Amino acid sequence: MATPHTKSPKKDPRAWDALTPPLAEWILDAVSSMGFARATPVQASVWPLFGGGNKDVVVEAVTGSGKTYSFLLPLVHKILRLEEPTKRHHVAAIVVAPTKELAGQIHAALSSLIAFHPPSSELLPYLSGEEKRPATSEPIIIPQLLSGGSTTTTAQDLSFFLRVSPNVLVSTPGRLTELLSSPHVHCPQSSFEVLILDEADRLLDLGFKADLQKILSRLPKQRRTGLFSASVSEAVGEIIRVGLRNPVKIAVKVKSLKTGGIIEEKRTPASLQMSYLVTPASHKMPSLARLLENLDPRPQKSIVFLSTCAAVDYFAHVLPALLPEGFDLVPLHGKLDAKVRERNFAKFSGSASTSVLLTTDVAARGLDFPQVDLVVQVDPPSDPKTFLHRCGRAGRAGRRGLSVVLLQPAEADYVPFLEVRRTPITPLERPVVAVAAEDAVEATRRIREVVRRDRGIHDKAQRAFVSWVRSYAAHTAASIFRVADLDWADLGAAWGLLRLPRMPELRAFEGGRGLGVEVDWDAYAYRNPDREKKRQLEARRGAGADADAGGEEDGAAARKAKRMRNAEAWSGKREKEELRAERRDKKMRKREAARRGALTDEERAREADLETLLKEVRRQNREKYSQGGDTITPTTTRDGDGIRDEFEGFD
Repeated sequence: MATPHTKSPKKDPRAWDALTPPLAEWILDAVSSMGFARATPVQASVWPLFGGGNKDVVVEAVTGSGKTYSFLLPLVHKILRLEEPTKRHHVAAIVVAPTKELAGQIHAALSSLIAFHPPSSELLPYLSGEEKRPATSEPIIIPQLLSGGSTTTTAQDLSFFLRVSPNVLVSTPGRLTELLSSPHVHCPQSSFEVLILDEADRLLDLGFKADLQKILSRLPKQRRTGLFSASVSEAVGEIIRVGLRNPVKIAVKVKSLKTGGIIEEKRTPASLQMSYLVTPASHKMPSLARLLENLDPRPQKSIVFLSTCAAVDYFAHVLPALLPEGFDLVPLHGKLDAKVRERNFAKFSGSASTSVLLTTDVAARGLDFPQVDLVVQVDPPSDPKTFLHRCGRAGRAGRRGLSVVLLQPAEADYVPFLEVRRTPITPLERPVVAVAAEDAVEATRRIREVVRRDRGIHDKAQRAFVSWVRSYAAHTAASIFRVADLDWADLGAAWGLLRLPRMPELRAFEGGRGLGVEVDWDAYAYRNPDREKKRQLEARRGAGADADAGGEEDGAAARKAKRMRNAEAWSGKREKEELRAERRDKKMRKREAARRGALTDEERAREADLETLLKEVRRQNREKYSQGGDTITPTTTRDGDGIRDEFEGFD
């Protein structure tokens, strides 16, 4: 009797050992050790075209889909399959990223990968030493990280390049342009293999178009090019036309089955739940605290998005007063010093305790923070495209995640607006974050308690609030986010302000700027002793100006001038005008110095005589007009032609 034929189990097409062309043994060991059980859809789609074939690719895939390794694996494969190693001071591959954080992250991922390649890993110690690395007889990967605003200068980067001779550059556009302009850096047709533009659409959004054109002009046309992004915009089409040869577009979508059997295309990972909560501004921060406290299980890593750098600066001081016990708060924004940004980025990424990253859109995309459970958008982003990128910080690589956007009642139309953009979000279950009115009042009291301890924090609050209002007014969805609809009193409570700043947007506000908060502004001190000493000195000078005014009317005028100075809007108009005036004066002085420098000895003598004559005339005028009565007061003004008297008005 014949035995029944049994079919062998079908092999998983996304298994690493099933990909074509086959991956090297050391790469299989690397991905296995990193915990990647099988290739993601984007990795499995890109590999045969970009790794095995000779195709340029434009890859569009949802955030958190594994794009970084989808181009690093082909890049490494192409260089190591060459018959000879890259020549000294020749570049074989370049990866361009829009931010220094993303560039650093790609460099770290590449370094982790090549640590499994014995010939390359043996040379890694030379990257941190001062010795010149030895030559090799077989292909290797030696990476170099270049990033603007980092702790290294362009000269130091070039020195490293000449000593170590890396063949893979991971860089931001500006710093890469500087290095490629050196005659010691070579990208010839015989050596250069691959160009990668990561987050290509954002490279253009941030204004790197000119730098990208310079980079492309220095690279050979016969190369493999890959563009990778979560969204491919029309602007990217310009690079595709200029920099790619017959590219293949790979779009990896996520689809889910809705009620009724309808298949819905999603633009975020299926493991990510996106929700919203409509709540007054004064309830937002208490809701955030409740969310962190009541979610089960407690989120290990959370990212909280605010709209401006100044807002992050301010809330980094006051938010710890509201957060539950055990949460570390880490601020990150684009205006922090480069060393502080790097330190805070590493602190949050490597934290083993429950942590909250308080940040702006600098962390909205590209950066792959590991194991983020929760994303909270306290401020909806000005650009709706950024909404998805923010959400996608959670729910990466199949991990379950939750994203919540907090909307004020007047902003409720943002929900159908997102649905039209194929980004549906669902209401958040209220019992998780239920905040009563008395809870919001208590939160405001706690924030103000922190602000009262240091006048410096009050100053941060004023600047941050103005920057937030400006950002709000510039929102792309202006019909939804209207400054005229804002509840200023509730916003003042939400921010824990001691008073509202003077600004044009508050002209129609009928409430008091003081928000009902009593503050002794004369006694309200800076914690920094130097700043407090300066404040007191200025206060004494102001009091002295009142005393020296010479009468009740003059004293009143001086006090009025002081009030006007204190009441100026935080818009920065006065400071900008003073800066412009200072620049004009500086240019005028330079022109005058240049003119005087071009004079002959005879001309200088005539000008000195004229100066003496004018001084005598001014002296006589002062004596003449000091007799009393209604007099005309001249003032001396310097212009490009010398010195002239100008009428200013009646006393």
